[in-house]
Amino acid sequence: MAERTKIGVLDLQGGVHEHVEHFEELGIEVVRVKNSAQLNQLAGLVLPGGESTCMIRLLNIFDMVEPIKINHANGMKIWGTCAGTILIANKLINDFPQLQLMDITVERNAFGFQIDSFNSKASIPKVSDQDIELTFIRAPKITNVGEGVEVLLEMEGFIAAAETDMCIATVFHPELTPSLMFHKYFVEKCGLTITADATKRLNRTSWMRYARVTNPVRK
Repeated sequence: MAERTKIGVLDLQGGVHEHVEHFEELGIEVVRVKNSAQLNQLAGLVLPGGESTCMIRLLNIFDMVEPIKINHANGMKIWGTCAGTILIANKLINDFPQLQLMDITVERNAFGFQIDSFNSKASIPKVSDQDIELTFIRAPKITNVGEGVEVLLEMEGFIAAAETDMCIATVFHPELTPSLMFHKYFVEKCGLTITADATKRLNRTSWMRYARVTNPVRK
């Protein structure tokens, strides 16, 4: 079995490039994953934001569902962001679950339409000692977690981030802010060494400047 030394981003649909840029800023070699053979070298795989229905169709078309589950069982950690969180959930409200890799219940499109996207900041001590910028785009909500799932961030009656030993789920988009802290956290969770000391992408414009009025900092 190949040594797992890289981070992959599923590159079938969705916000791939932004994740790749964040990992590269940390000095991490990133694989744009387009087929199941690439999974064998990955310590971690990001399922990015996008359209979860489209993603699962493509995963089935390219016969990647079972290889993802097998590699996950063999040590490949998974981070689902927004649509990716929907894909890994064990239970979806009013819908059928897909990969079922994490014992969480998720409600799709829980905030309304695209125009209802918003930004905020929150304290997530396990990830960073400073407040982290959060960008929500037609986001889901985690409404419940099972045994063995740790809540990283709870906001106004819903869970925005959670993890197990093998998975992270975020309903927001860390890749759309300058902060590198969530990407750093995932890399370290995967057991890889970060060779850069950057905490932000200083030359990148944050999507948050175009979002509606910022919400208060959440503790």
